[in-house]
Parts: sequence; structure tokens; C-alpha cells
Amino acid sequence: MPPKRSSKVYGPVIEKVFRDNYRPKSKNVDFTRDNVIDAATHLGVDPKNVGDLIYTFRYRRELPESIRAYLPAGHVWLIRGTGAARYRFDAVPVEYAFIEPRAGLAETKIPDSTPGVISSYALDDEQALLAKVRYNRLVDIFMGAATFSLQSHLRTQVQDIGQVETDEVYVGIDKQGTHYVFPVQAKGGNDHHNVVQIEQDYAMCMDKFPSCLCRPIAAQFMEESGDKIALFSFAFSKKGEAKILSEKHYLLVSPEQISQEDLAQYRSQTLLLS
Repeated sequence: MPPKRSSKVYGPVIEKVFRDNYRPKSKNVDFTRDNVIDAATHLGVDPKNVGDLIYTFRYRRELPESIRAYLPAGHVWLIRGTGAARYRFDAVPVEYAFIEPRAGLAETKIPDSTPGVISSYALDDEQALLAKVRYNRLVDIFMGAATFSLQSHLRTQVQDIGQVETDEVYVGIDKQGTHYVFPVQAKGGNDHHNVVQIEQDYAMCMDKFPSCLCRPIAAQFMEESGDKIALFSFAFSKKGEAKILSEKHYLLVSPEQISQEDLAQYRSQTLLLS
């Protein structure tokens, strides 16, 4: 019988990997790509899907209940990279693990500059979000710097982490002449940000762009229409923990939908902050 290929069999594989490497009361469980291949082979699952299996449980799907049962109260398991083809389940506080837009935050209307043909042919939510961020210069507006897209879908190796994938990398400069690098992670649909990607982007910037000030950015569609976008920027503590530096919500509208009252409100907010 040929090996099974459905993603429905991912759960039993990751469960076996966890059981084989877990030590009683441990908050950190190390494993390797080879461990996943061995578990898949043992269960009759196609080992060629190892990369997708790991990615699925890192960013898309909740770990099985049998694994979550070993968590301390108020914690979740995150899977962090620890080197080439090496990973670790880490138990972290749930409030640190996930990045969600705050309810009730004021939104700023932006005239939508996305070309119609781009909106028509964007292949998925992530691509549509990246395009809208780019064409509406939301990174410039959000960060207060002149920015330029350097590379999309950057994939590179970082020591002590392994492979890192960043949706888009911007570089920029502010009025003081400071050079920045802004790695952007975009999420749409049912996908949600977790802090692992932000940590990895920061490590990548420290390695590849050491002369730039790094400010990781997370972008998230807030509505199915794709017109409301939440942006987050991050700084890092001395302990290496990601901290939300700023959060803004932008609503892309046609120019006639921005009223004189809206403009007066934005002017008054600017004067209060100046």
C-alpha cells in the first residue's frame, strides 16, 4: 500500500514526534526533521510532506489535544527553529504567543490607490494584502519614513534558527537619515500571526542588515472585503522578547468617502501629537 499523503494524517505524526522526545514536566521539547521523517515512515505517511507538516503546525493549525494536555496553565506550544532542520516545542504564555488586532481602535481612512487590475488578479489573500500595503504606501505612512520594497518572499538561513521566510522586506530612511529595514509578514483569511515569525524576522535582520534599525511589521486583513488592514510594529527587549511598539488600523476607501470632518479630525490629532 502506498504511503498516505493527506494532511489529515499530520496529527498522528506530530503526536508521535512529541511523545518520542518529551521528558516529564519539560517546557521545551527538541526534535529534528529526521524525527518527523521517522515518525511518518513508522505510521505509513509519505515523508516527502515533512516541510508542509512542520509549517502547518507552526503557523496554520492548532496542535492536537494530546500535546496541549502537557501545557502549564495559560500557556501554548510554539514551534521555534533552533538550527538547520532542528526545531523545539516551547511552552510560552498565550498572551505573548499570538498577535491579534485590538477591538475598538480608531481607524484611519486612506484613499485606495490599488490598481484595479491588481485587485482583480491577486491570487490569494496574502498576495492581495501585500499588494495593497505596497500600492498604498502603508509602510511609509505607518512608520513615518520613505520606504522601498527590496525583495518579496525572502528565504534565507539564519544561524541558530535555520530557514527563515519573510513575505516582503522594505528598506527605508527617515528625516534624521536613519536607515531602516522593515520585514513584513502578511496574513489573510483564517491565518493568524504568531510571535515566532516576528522573532525570526528580527534575527534575520540582525544577521543580514546589521547597519539598519530593524522594525518588524505584521499586516492583517480585518474584514473579508479586504478594505480594512491592521498594521503592527515591534521592538525587542533586552531579553529578546518581541514587544508591540505600535498598532494602527487603516480603511482603504475611494477619495469621495473621506469627508471634511475626517480631515479636520486628522489635523487635530496631528496637532495634539506635535
